[in-house]
Amino acid sequence: MTNIRTGMGYDVHQLVEGRDLFLGGVKIDHAKGLLGHSDADVLIHAICDALLGAANMRDIGYHFPDTSDDTLGMDSKVILKQVVALIATKGYQLVNIDATVCAERPKLNPHIPAMQACLANVMGCDADQVSIKATTTEKLGFTGRQEGISAYAVCLVEKVR
Repeated sequence: MTNIRTGMGYDVHQLVEGRDLFLGGVKIDHAKGLLGHSDADVLIHAICDALLGAANMRDIGYHFPDTSDDTLGMDSKVILKQVVALIATKGYQLVNIDATVCAERPKLNPHIPAMQACLANVMGCDADQVSIKATTTEKLGFTGRQEGISAYAVCLVEKVR
């Protein structure tokens, strides 16, 4: 039996006025926020899908449907904590995450250490296990037009029991 597995996640949400912007569990000052059923934290959602995929446990929408009143307005940090507990039921724990957030604005580099610390705290791991990078799409596509933000995440998990 394989003791290590990889997972990949992707998420995208539309930027709209009248919503707070949360990325990696951190509230970022910006004129627009992400539209979604929960707080729409694309980075956390991509990480959740990567973790669930690595453990062969379907996806975030399966466990936290956007049609449920229970998940309406939910803090994505709560979702992430529950996902870490879910993969643990199959004996898996996080080895590392490598994630990329695609956003034209706001500039995310100043916020990355806070995101790493927040995510590590939620997942019960060391911040060094959480790599976050930021990029733009050079003004191309919906991201370049500042209509939305997307995130990609890959993870490695290890079976510990």
